[in-house]
Amino acid sequence: MSTDPTLTPEDVELLRRPLHGFLSVAAGPVPAQPRPVWFELTDDGTVQLFTGPDTLKVRRLRRDPRASLVVAAPVGEREHWVAVAGHVTVETDGAHDLASRLAARYWDLADATRARDLEEILAEDQVRLVLHPDAVSRYAY
Repeated sequence: MSTDPTLTPEDVELLRRPLHGFLSVAAGPVPAQPRPVWFELTDDGTVQLFTGPDTLKVRRLRRDPRASLVVAAPVGEREHWVAVAGHVTVETDGAHDLASRLAARYWDLADATRARDLEEILAEDQVRLVLHPDAVSRYAY
């Protein structure tokens, strides 16, 4: 295992796959409670997610912007995971575009049910969370 704030080509390869990430936000004295999330690695090395503007994670991030995202290769593949830790900014622009891109990455939008699910997401207010890496940990076996 190594820690370095720079993503390696192997990290990028894993983070570009349609895998779930587990997001943990700083919660003060309360233990972190990771949640599975969709995410997108940007060309500048930040990680983007979307969520409702009044969710618990957004309220916590407004108090303390520290968070981490862990992504692991699925069962059946050699062990490989990447953890990105840093500070998060809450952005009011671009969330619906991000939601549309991620839905196309994770769902078959030719499926009418999934297309309706996306319409419901897009009908709601959303914010874009941008995780700015301060440290990257990884393991590959």
